[in-house]
Amino acid sequence: MGYVPGRCLLKKRLREIRKNQQWLAEELNMPKTQVSDYVNNRKVMSLATAKTIAMKLGCYIDDLYDFKEQ
Repeated sequence: MGYVPGRCLLKKRLREIRKNQQWLAEELNMPKTQVSDYVNNRKVMSLATAKTIAMKLGCYIDDLYDFKEQ
């Protein structure tokens, strides 16, 4: 049994703290297109990126994806 990331919840987390993708990209010195790729499920965050984003947003890594049991 294992888990895989499903739908990205980053957009929801940003809304909760009243911030946008541009803000996150600037805070992390990351291209806005990269943040957009995560939000739109075109790319899955690496563990290091997910941890960095979670810390910046004040949430847990588990809060960034709708994880599915495999």
